[in-house]
Amino acid sequence: MLSRPELHGTYGAVSSTHWLASAAGAAMFDRGGNAFDAAVAAAFVIQVVEPHVNGPAAEAPIMVHDASSGEVTVVAGQGPMPRRASIETFRRLGLGYVPGSGLLAACVPGAFGAWMTVLLRHGRLRLADVLEPAIGYAEGGYPLLAPAAAIIEALTPLFREEWTETGRIYLDRGAAPRAGSLVRNPDLAATFRRIVREASAPGRARESEIEAAVDVFYEGFVAEAIDAFMCSAEMLDATGKRHRGLLRGEDLAAWRPAVEAPVTAGYRGRLIHKPGPWTQGPVFLQQLALLEGFDLGSMRHLGPDHIHTVVEAAKLAFGDREAWYGDPGHVDVPLRELLSPGYTEQRRALIGDRAAAGLRPGSPLGREPWLPPLPDETAPLEPEWMNQLAHGIPAVVRRTSQNRDTTCISATDRDGNMVVATQSGGWFSSSPAVPGLGFALSTRGQMAWLVEGHPNSLAPGKRPRTTLSPTIVQDGSGEPLLAFGTPGGDQQDQWTLNFALNSIDFAMTPQAAVEALTFHTGHVPSSFMPRQTPPPVVVVEEGLPAETIAALEGRGHRLQQVAARSLGKVCATGHTGDGLVFAAASQRGQQAYGIVR
Repeated sequence: MLSRPELHGTYGAVSSTHWLASAAGAAMFDRGGNAFDAAVAAAFVIQVVEPHVNGPAAEAPIMVHDASSGEVTVVAGQGPMPRRASIETFRRLGLGYVPGSGLLAACVPGAFGAWMTVLLRHGRLRLADVLEPAIGYAEGGYPLLAPAAAIIEALTPLFREEWTETGRIYLDRGAAPRAGSLVRNPDLAATFRRIVREASAPGRARESEIEAAVDVFYEGFVAEAIDAFMCSAEMLDATGKRHRGLLRGEDLAAWRPAVEAPVTAGYRGRLIHKPGPWTQGPVFLQQLALLEGFDLGSMRHLGPDHIHTVVEAAKLAFGDREAWYGDPGHVDVPLRELLSPGYTEQRRALIGDRAAAGLRPGSPLGREPWLPPLPDETAPLEPEWMNQLAHGIPAVVRRTSQNRDTTCISATDRDGNMVVATQSGGWFSSSPAVPGLGFALSTRGQMAWLVEGHPNSLAPGKRPRTTLSPTIVQDGSGEPLLAFGTPGGDQQDQWTLNFALNSIDFAMTPQAAVEALTFHTGHVPSSFMPRQTPPPVVVVEEGLPAETIAALEGRGHRLQQVAARSLGKVCATGHTGDGLVFAAASQRGQQAYGIVR
């Protein structure tokens, strides 16, 4: 039995990882907006109400299906590393890695420019319309989520003594606020209000207004505040020392988000679209290519054959991610070969009846794969809150190994427009708030390697490979079907893969596909500092029959059962094919919500 209903409507649908964001997005339909307006409004609300996992300086790979052209595009909302950032820069600081917290890992903020690009190219509403809900929640307050409250509590000494600007925003008279309490961010409200005010002028056209907002952010007072902070502040980071940042106003002024073609592959008559190898997105397509050689639909859902086959395909695909993915604007990623039928057939032959040990990257075009060495296990740090800084993902360390969060926004309208994004970064637990702006900078630079010659090696102006990975699915004729994503760091393209397989191979309805028990392989090294490799296990939610567990163990798999409904928060919208739109949202975490009109 489903925990939530199947949601169908005739006008528009929104699904996101926060109910307030979904409501704000759906309200744009009532103003005459389309799916793109809805997604933009929802994205800015999420920046306010989920500050522990994202913010205005976040990254946001955004996938768009424009019904007027039938074209799928990617708005590349991942900013590059600063011009001052190089491997030698970090070596001069005595560092062999990019710290996962502090100022050194900051990239150019990508989310604001990316969402403005979506609004400019595809939306209908004006800037003030889509920012109004976010300004309202920042100014009037919003209920603090329990995970955010837990992180604030763990980091209260840091916010009181070191990152005092963050403490001024999020501490209540020096103490952590309780979960559910009303939290305000007047500085962020003022930032958004000023952007609207400076971008607006009597008689200015909607398009000119949006372009002016981008200039205000990347060349105006926002960029000036970031530049002044990064030039003068020395802030404590994961190294236990204080460092100045490398990002400058000139980095922001020189960047605007690109609009790119997606990477596309077929699967059982569908067209699957992902962002390029500057994300981990193509690993989803590599898994599907491998799995198309198996009759999954004839296997028992969540039976040993199903789980074994999917897990072994994931190990192969993620091995290639580790060896070959990086920013294609700077390195030669052999993506065509990685997705080619011949290479896929060779790799598929490696999937046997027994569990394979470890990652096995392939040799596309005869090129030799190379995986940089992972760091040794680090000793616990003192005081305890320093352990939080050492881990570059927004989670309370040791609270749960599965607390890997991000956000997701998906929207669809009756005209066939679809948009989906996994927005993350700029969370308050990894970087101090910029004085006067009300938000922190991203730490995505931690994902780049400080080694020469790897596709994901750090370089000035280069995007670090990100885990963020939304998906759009069309039918064989190009009609829009699904737009979906999930929080989850490195696990995103395993949990969403399960959702897609549930929908396509096992013919589940969207909400049933979202709610079904899920799993992933733990063989994938973390992309976040300190980049540790988890135990080589199959992580599965509670609920598998004992005979399935025994059968998987008999094939050599080690299983780790975690709490029921604890892996991911898949959010999806799309078309049913008979004139209706739908929204589906995971019940996991009890905060994702879908709304239809």
